[in-house]
Amino acid sequence: MMSETELLLWVRGPGLQIATVIFLLGVVVRIAEILMLGRKKDLAEARGSAVAGGLRTIFSRSVPDRGTLQRSMFNVVSGYVFHIGFFVVLFLFAPHILLFQDVTGVSWPSLPTPVVDATAVVTMIALLAVLVHRLQNPVMRFLSRFQDYLVWLVTMLPVATGYLAFHRAGVAPPPTLIAVHILSVELLMVIFPFTKLMHAFTLIMARYYNGAIAGYKGVNS
Repeated sequence: MMSETELLLWVRGPGLQIATVIFLLGVVVRIAEILMLGRKKDLAEARGSAVAGGLRTIFSRSVPDRGTLQRSMFNVVSGYVFHIGFFVVLFLFAPHILLFQDVTGVSWPSLPTPVVDATAVVTMIALLAVLVHRLQNPVMRFLSRFQDYLVWLVTMLPVATGYLAFHRAGVAPPPTLIAVHILSVELLMVIFPFTKLMHAFTLIMARYYNGAIAGYKGVNS
């Protein structure tokens, strides 16, 4: 059985390498599958710019319209909160930036630690609220499948375990907390390409595709 130190060394070495390979290959394969589907050539006369329509839709669909806000205020607000919060915790926390720098050689400014810490708390609250809402809403509960709850879990775990590791919570020795945190991130990376989490990449592609079709026809998407 591994000691705490051996476990930490494994997850920071071979474990991370395995997860990274699965993540990258999975993402590349999924995107290649989408691109290989292709689409039939539109033989109709162009009435607008497909490129302009695609680019416009990428940004316009990022701002919810009034009708959507009125119908689904909770889903929109909570969704933006935990997505932005997850981005801040992942990419703007100084130790994470150092890791990215070690791997890629690229660095960028970080936010103050108290700001990231508070953001992590808000993100966890938002994720919990999303789960409770899904369980209490009859329609959402009916439509939810195992993958929906799995995606929620693997999104929540890195934030929660990272928060515990940073604050050195007494639930386990610090090396174990760090190892569990890294393992939770690796689990997210491994599952990512094969679940709805792929929308982080395909969202932009889908919006551009739909916007390009509409733009070619001279209408707004």
